[in-house]
Amino acid sequence: MASVLRHRHFRNVWIAAFGSSIGTWMESVGVQWIMAEQTRSAGMAGWLAAAQFGPVLVLGLFAGVVADRANRKRLLVVTQGVMMAVAAMLMLASWRGFATPRVLIALGLCQGVASAFNIPAWQVLTPRLVPREELVKAITLNGMQFNMARVIGPMIAGYLLAMHGPTVLFVVNTLSFVGVMVAVSFTPRDDARDRAAGVRAQGWWGPIREGVAWVVREPGPRAVFVGLILYSVLAVPVIRFLPLLTKEAFHREERVYGWLVSLLGAGAVAGGFLLRSVPAWYPRHHLIPASIALCGVALLGFSAAPLWAAYGMMFVVGVFWLWTFTSSLGAMQMLAPETMRGRVLSICNTATFGATPVGTLLAGWLGAAAVDALRGPGAASGADAGLAMRAAVGVPAAIMVAAGAVMLVWRVPEVDGIKPGDAGYDRRPGLWRGLTASGHRPRGAAAQVGASAGEAAM
Repeated sequence: MASVLRHRHFRNVWIAAFGSSIGTWMESVGVQWIMAEQTRSAGMAGWLAAAQFGPVLVLGLFAGVVADRANRKRLLVVTQGVMMAVAAMLMLASWRGFATPRVLIALGLCQGVASAFNIPAWQVLTPRLVPREELVKAITLNGMQFNMARVIGPMIAGYLLAMHGPTVLFVVNTLSFVGVMVAVSFTPRDDARDRAAGVRAQGWWGPIREGVAWVVREPGPRAVFVGLILYSVLAVPVIRFLPLLTKEAFHREERVYGWLVSLLGAGAVAGGFLLRSVPAWYPRHHLIPASIALCGVALLGFSAAPLWAAYGMMFVVGVFWLWTFTSSLGAMQMLAPETMRGRVLSICNTATFGATPVGTLLAGWLGAAAVDALRGPGAASGADAGLAMRAAVGVPAAIMVAAGAVMLVWRVPEVDGIKPGDAGYDRRPGLWRGLTASGHRPRGAAAQVGASAGEAAM
């Protein structure tokens, strides 16, 4: 993967994005901690998530059309500038002492609207900076960068939060946008004329219908999309519940919360390297559902573990977290035509970001319902608040294990571009066959090939 960093523009953007991601994670720690400290409510955590990610659900498809119609370079600079302005307002609110839950939700909503347009513009930047044969490598590096920031940002934030309060976290995040805007400004010019002409001719709804129809009609993209929705609803909400889990289930404070978030990121970084050890012949239409199921197993273990074991389980969650998203987004990028890549990735954004608040609210309800079933209605208080938080993670995790197993039994080779009649097209049901990918295993000397699945995809 080091070869990708030899491309100057990609390297500059990657370094700047790394700094900005650290700032983003520091801000996230500060915002979620303020909300948890002021409300101690899973419901309010859910509403904050809805404000931050809901706009992607509402505006994501239109943002994809904008990304296919507009100058993507200019769009990215503008959205980064808007997000910097919102971050500055959050910094001011914290400094002046009016960062109330309502203000946090309002600013989260503003940030969510800007993010809805920033995300597809950011995702379609990478194909302009690296050759197609190195695209999945670049996607993996971007995922590792984000997760290295997930390690560093919360770790620093936990100490700064304990010593100086949240305002300093928001100062760092505000300044971090400057480097990204400068790096993007020096990337190659985006000639949008040929690509945008056909999209503009269809108006607004025509391109959206075309993109949705492609995802729904094509078996490979449809399977990836369904997997991303399931993962976003069942796994991603654990991030939102970590502050309350730290307080109510583990009875600890800021530093433990920072360590848990950091270990999730450390596991994801390790997952980027471990992905190289997966055999080259192991295809993505096996790897994606296997990663979903195994992440569910790790989350289930985390939900029931004491703190010392929860650290290790969170690291394992991070490994399969990166495997799921890298494999899924890599598959979608390779399958999507260039002329509709912005729209297709916006549909994925709707799955990964827009579905998160739905999952957070659902998980909170499942946690309360589980405690009600065990203790009786209205019992989720005091000692039972920790049990409710554990159930809010564990019940969705159990569902995710079952969903991953089902996808392993009934696989979709089109995820790898393998069509009926092609060599390696195998849809015979079987859980063990799905987990081992025995139908794709080379025979004889070919089995000794040392390349990894990640390198083969890259």
